[in-house]
Amino acid sequence: MRLAIMQPYFLPYIGYWQLIQSVDQFVIYDNIKYTKKGWINRNRILLNGKDVMISIPLSKASDSLNVVEREISPDFEPKSLLAQLSGAYRKAPFFDETIQLLEKILCYGDRNLFDFIHHSIRCICAYLSIPTPIIVSSRIDADPSLRGQERVISLCEAMGSSFYINPIGGRELYSREEFDARGIKLKFLAPKPFEYSQFGSGFLPSLSIADVMMFNSAETIHEHLSTPVELI
Repeated sequence: MRLAIMQPYFLPYIGYWQLIQSVDQFVIYDNIKYTKKGWINRNRILLNGKDVMISIPLSKASDSLNVVEREISPDFEPKSLLAQLSGAYRKAPFFDETIQLLEKILCYGDRNLFDFIHHSIRCICAYLSIPTPIIVSSRIDADPSLRGQERVISLCEAMGSSFYINPIGGRELYSREEFDARGIKLKFLAPKPFEYSQFGSGFLPSLSIADVMMFNSAETIHEHLSTPVELI
């Protein structure tokens, strides 16, 4: 059984969805520390030919809290963010269906940060016909006090997985020997380029999946995600 484990990210880039599509089960961390400089509650979109940041504002809280303990700010206005997205992409070929999906995501009533992002990931998986089951890390019988590689190995063992796939950016974080010693094959997913026209200007890669969906049909994206990936 192929397993991948990742933090929850807000409308992440297409590589995140490639990873979900490539495994049999996908674990999403809820009991992991929130990091300000990561991509948990922010991402980039295309606006007037440039990449700009969008984000979900959070209520003030201790930096030591886990993602599942953080709350979205009462000041968050979904309609305002939808208006920004509409202004950026109104002329995109798949604007209508994508903005409807984003409205469903952004207007979700739960203001817990993890639940909000978990819901968004499930919505996009459904839209892109990604069937991979998504498991919340706190529901797995594994020691949450472990860190880094040991925590990943512990989750693999608890899930009965002997095959772990990680994004290639984490190659320096993990040891094949350590995984082999525990009976787990470690592989890294090499991102598969997906270039498309963005209003006829030069292509800006690695933007939010929202950008991908604005310019490509769900069927086209699913076909791309379903083609074999390179595992190193």
